[in-house]
Amino acid sequence: MMEKIKAFLKKYQLIVLIVVGILFVVAPLIINGTVKKSNYVIDIMVRILFYIIFASSLNVINGYSGQFNIGHAGFMLIGSYTGALLATKLGMGGPWYWLAIPIAGLVTALAGLLVALPTLKLRGIYLAIVTLGFSEIIRIVAMNWTAVTNGPLGVKNIPKVWLFGISKTSSPLVMYYIVFAFVILCLYTTYKVINSRVGRAWMSIREDSAASMSLGVEVGKYKAINFMYGAFWAGIGGALMAVYYRFISADMFIVDEGFNVLAMVILGGQGTLVGPIIGAVMVNMITEFFRFADEFRLVFYAILIIMMMWMRPQGLAGASNSVLAGKQIKKNDKKKSKHAAKKERV
Repeated sequence: MMEKIKAFLKKYQLIVLIVVGILFVVAPLIINGTVKKSNYVIDIMVRILFYIIFASSLNVINGYSGQFNIGHAGFMLIGSYTGALLATKLGMGGPWYWLAIPIAGLVTALAGLLVALPTLKLRGIYLAIVTLGFSEIIRIVAMNWTAVTNGPLGVKNIPKVWLFGISKTSSPLVMYYIVFAFVILCLYTTYKVINSRVGRAWMSIREDSAASMSLGVEVGKYKAINFMYGAFWAGIGGALMAVYYRFISADMFIVDEGFNVLAMVILGGQGTLVGPIIGAVMVNMITEFFRFADEFRLVFYAILIIMMMWMRPQGLAGASNSVLAGKQIKKNDKKKSKHAAKKERV
């Protein structure tokens, strides 16, 4: 069944993308006019868009270069605080916030470079521990640097961003379309980068870094670029989140948040453009459905991830080489070998 769906999507990819794009554009307008609690529903949709950016940026690091980052919440925090502080302390609110957003992305990319440089020779669990430690260090600094970040109280009253003279952009409907535009930009840019020389270098490093180095690929350089690119979009998403909620604090970027984004990437499928979108929608819908369970909903995440690792370890949008498919291949191979043995005897 999954193979038929995948073949259909591949054959009619452009049509599917156009239809999905139209649905994303039209759905909020329909909901706003028909659903009673429309702002609540659209707020969930805006949150999904935020996490599409976060999951896509993490997917670039984990899925395309094979590095293992579980401290993505630290990059999200840097982007959020950079945008919030630029708006509240340097007067870059309102129309000037459009300049603060790319600045937040660049500052976060610089942080990604600072993480990448000393860890170029690390991989797997060792790199994961370093990124986790980095995330916690950044959060603790934000929690205790009261003079700059206002400490545990966070940054409040972040000015609304203006769009063509419209000052009411904090409403869920208007903000939905603003964030949606950045999601399109993120996915399109990532698609172009992945299909460029840089993207091919990342994927070669993922498959075999030693072989890539022997072929002339500057592994350290491309790993650093990879971390910077992923961190850049995490910073962009963080800056947008800050201006939407108009309040941020270090408590919003705990370790669980990093694992939350990682779960989206794993469930959707690493190394695919569509995977993070599917994962972001799935995890956020599960969060809403099991909201009554509070923190125990993490148990549902764990069960779902375990099931995915067994049924489709490559994620919903990944290739068809799951554990079960592998077992079927082994069975077919055994049948072929038995058949060949019978022929030899004859």
